This record gives sequence, structure tokens and C-alpha cells, in this order.
Amino acid sequence: MNDDDLECERGAPAAVPQEDLADLAALGAFVDGELPHESHAAIQARLHADEPAARRVDAYRAQKAALQALSSVGEETAVPAWVVLRRRDPWWHRAGLAAAWAVAGAGFAVAAASMLPHWLPQGAGQDSALVAGSTNEAENFAHRADVAYAVYSPEVRHPVEVGAADEAHLVAWLSKRLGRPLSIPPLGEYGYTLVGGRLLPGAAGPAAQFMYQNDAGERLTLYVSESGRERDAVHLLRDGGRRTFYWSTDRMGYALSGPDSEARLRKIAYEVCGTLGGNSAQW
Repeated sequence: MNDDDLECERGAPAAVPQEDLADLAALGAFVDGELPHESHAAIQARLHADEPAARRVDAYRAQKAALQALSSVGEETAVPAWVVLRRRDPWWHRAGLAAAWAVAGAGFAVAAASMLPHWLPQGAGQDSALVAGSTNEAENFAHRADVAYAVYSPEVRHPVEVGAADEAHLVAWLSKRLGRPLSIPPLGEYGYTLVGGRLLPGAAGPAAQFMYQNDAGERLTLYVSESGRERDAVHLLRDGGRRTFYWSTDRMGYALSGPDSEARLRKIAYEVCGTLGGNSAQW
């Protein structure tokens, strides 16, 4: 957390005791992973009993995850480190140039369209467009799963809507909302137990998220939503320290997200893919 976050918390600087500001700074450093091991463990233990502090940490983590997700989407349009000021031409001059370029561009487009059939085999253009559209759809699905993991996996008190104690109800509820029978793959052999799940918005309908946790507090999420693809190969999305393996089986999209090492998460994803109807040809 930076100084702006502290300013938002304290409002008028003179109204907040110095010890409260120090506590806010400690919680911010805890979220950013900047505390020594002993201090980090002490705050981690404190969050289970201190509800206001837990809520503040949840808010900091959700804010940080959302900002990281937004910044990763816009990586191709990075903000320059300097600003160059140029003389502005008269509006009529700019308008004339724009009109000239528009006419030239339209002429080029017409010429290219008339020549395209001679350059490409029959149907090649349509096939390329379909492949590009499918790739974008799959990548958008993976990004949704990654953002959902980044937002909900750090939650201390409310990581899921329905807990593992009501697993039967959770499966029935989400199956009804997605319009397909769902199942929750067991991951006990990898040291992960079910925390629960929640309903989320997908690209074109509802999506489900199931969350797992191991004894060290590390979490994995399985994101499920309807897919327009019958069967897709398994792909990997990398975002910072997060990894997401995603694929489609029987027109359902699946994405397994986690912080684990890539090799270990790949092994778990392979198991989950097979359990949910996939096969080795998708790898």
C-alpha cells in the first residue's frame, strides 16, 4: 500500500493517532509481502480474531488484484515516460488531411477486397477468421478465470458463497444455474481439500468457481462455464506469479488457476482434465 492509501484511511492527518497510522502501514506491508517472516506470521494469526483488520486486508487484496488484472490487460498500451508537445495545426488543415486519408484508405480496402480471392484459397479467409475468433474467446475465458482467482483466493472470511459442508447443495445449485450437471474433482492426493464455491458472471452466461486449499493455506480455483467449442487443447496463461491451465471438453470450458509451480499445477490440471471427461490428446 502507498501513502495515498493511508491518506484515504486517515482523512484529516491530525484526527488519527500515530499508532493507528503505523497499524495501517503494517497491514499494507502485509498485503504487499514486505514484512519479515515473524511479523507476517503474527498478522496472519491476528486476522482470525480481529474482524476490522481482516476486512481491511480483504479490501486491500481485492483492490490490488483488480489493479494488477487491469494493468495486465493493458500491457500493450504502456504509458510513456515522457510527454512531447507539438504545435497544433489549424483545424481545417487537420480535417482536410483526415478526409484525404479516409478516401485513400477506402480505395485501398476496395482494391484489396477485389484481389483477396486471387491471393487465398477458397474459404481460407473465413477459416482464419474463425480460428482467430476461437482463440480470442478462449483467451478471454482464461483471463476471466485468472481475475476471479486473483480477487477471491486472498479472501480470509468470505472466499466462497457455499462452503464444503454443503457440497451436495453447492453442486445441485450451480448445475441448475449453468444448465449442465457439474462435478467437483477431488484433489486430496495433492494435499488440497474443497473450501466451497460461488456463482460468477461469465462471458455469455453464468460461471462457477470451486476453491481448494492445502495445509499451507495455498489455494487453487476451478472455473467452469459454457463453451462454444466441443473440445480444445490445454493451454497455459501466465500472469505474474499466477498460472492458469484452460481447455474445453463437451462444450464446457474449464480453467485451473493457482500459485503453484508450473510443473506441479500442470500435473494437477492433467488429472482434473481427465476426471472431467478430457483425454491425453488435449495435451
